[in-house]
Amino acid sequence: MKIKSLPTNERPREKLIKYGPGKLTESELLAIILRIGSKKESVIELANKLFTKYNVKTLSRLNLSTLKKEFGIGEVKACEILACFELGRRLSAFKEDKKPIISNAKDLVKIILPEMSSLEKEHFKGIYLDSRMRIVKQENIFIGSLNESVVHPRDIFKIALEENAAALILVHNHPSGDPSPSNFDTKVTKEIAKSGRMLGIPVLDHVIIGGKTYFSFKEKGLI
Repeated sequence: MKIKSLPTNERPREKLIKYGPGKLTESELLAIILRIGSKKESVIELANKLFTKYNVKTLSRLNLSTLKKEFGIGEVKACEILACFELGRRLSAFKEDKKPIISNAKDLVKIILPEMSSLEKEHFKGIYLDSRMRIVKQENIFIGSLNESVVHPRDIFKIALEENAAALILVHNHPSGDPSPSNFDTKVTKEIAKSGRMLGIPVLDHVIIGGKTYFSFKEKGLI
């Protein structure tokens, strides 16, 4: 059914103007973003088809090539969908322009969980702190499967020295959703913490994100 054939008060854009975005279904919101359908389907039918196959979370994690394989979704529409979800992720991770103070693992998890919980690859990050435990820099050290050949204290502490960091926290994610540390996670944490003690830049914690949960080496008394 074409948008123009719907009663005015049932058209997505008109509903948003009259009632606000919170009153629209997910398909109606997506229809507004996509604007037009295909030769065979209206934009509402196209949006309904996508949300029949995917939920919001799974749709948000599709890449460009996968989206383009959906009938009626060309490169332009795929880019519009990707841009929409990326804005949502950035909003979830957005913080006012002031340096947050990290007193414990929970403080840090509130900041990094929105970004790291949905990553499909392992990301190993350094969170660099000043003497007042405020974040001065977050840096991706490595992306991919962690092993001894890719995680080196030199790379981590080079940034700490450049930023005049007083301390740091290690963070990485487990795409499996299980934040329990592997034997390698424990080994590399001890090695990096040892290097930090030698340099006078303590490693305060190593936090592993798995889904919506986390594991803290400090909370468990392992660092």
